[in-house]
Formats: sequence, C-alpha cells, structure tokens
Amino acid sequence: MADNARAKKLADLIREVVAEKLQRGIKDPRLGTHVTITDTRVTGDLREATVFYTVYGDDEERASAAAGLESAKGVLRSAVGRAAGTKFTPTLTFVADALPETAKNIEDLLDQVRASDAKVREASSGAAFAGDADPYKKPGEDEAAE
Repeated sequence: MADNARAKKLADLIREVVAEKLQRGIKDPRLGTHVTITDTRVTGDLREATVFYTVYGDDEERASAAAGLESAKGVLRSAVGRAAGTKFTPTLTFVADALPETAKNIEDLLDQVRASDAKVREASSGAAFAGDADPYKKPGEDEAAE
C-alpha cells in the first residue's frame, strides 16, 4: 500500500514538472501551447513512468508534437530528477491519450440516439394503444359470456 502511495505521489510530481517545463522551459516550436499533459502513471518499482498527453490540432501537429516530446525526453527527465530528489529518476515514455477522440465518438453516438428518440416521440405523439383499454380478463367474465 505504501508503494502505491509513493508511485501515485511521484506520478503527480512528474505530471506537474513535465507540464511546467513544457509550458515555460522548452523552446521547441513543435511543443507549443497545444500539448496538454493529461495523466502520468509510474510502475510499482518507480523505474518507469508513462506520460499521457493530448494535442489539439490535426494529424500533422500530433506527429510533430510526438517528435518534439521524444526530442525533449532527456531534458524533461533531468527536470523530474531534480524535482523528485530520488536515487533513480524514472524513464519517461510519452503516449498520446485517446481521450478527446473517445469523448467525441461518445458525443456523436449520443447525438444520434437523441435524434432517434425525437423521431420515435414524434411518430408516437398521436398514436393509441392497440387492443382494449383494459386487456386483462377479470374473474366472472367468461361465465357472463355463456
């Protein structure tokens, strides 16, 4: 449990340091204001860190940002090492986060469902139920019919 807490604390520190360094310390034009650090995960042995990021833009900007992050990996790891003060600085791996695309897909599906619901609601607005008002048999009805 304590190792989990240490890993979580280190992951939060890495996320903050990398985001701050990207915003203020790295002058690479590929890493402009359109790169956002969304999450960081550290292995239990604190040796490897995965940094998830999003890039708002087209595919060309995403590829450019990925190359820029790969290029700046050493500088970012050094900054993390200084801030963490640990014996071993975790290696950083950058992974593009699929969260924005997933959220857009879900939103598109919800829009389709809303449109479908509206069509059903419109079609059923003047409709009546099939059969009698009370479709259930009551005791004694069969005897009265004979």
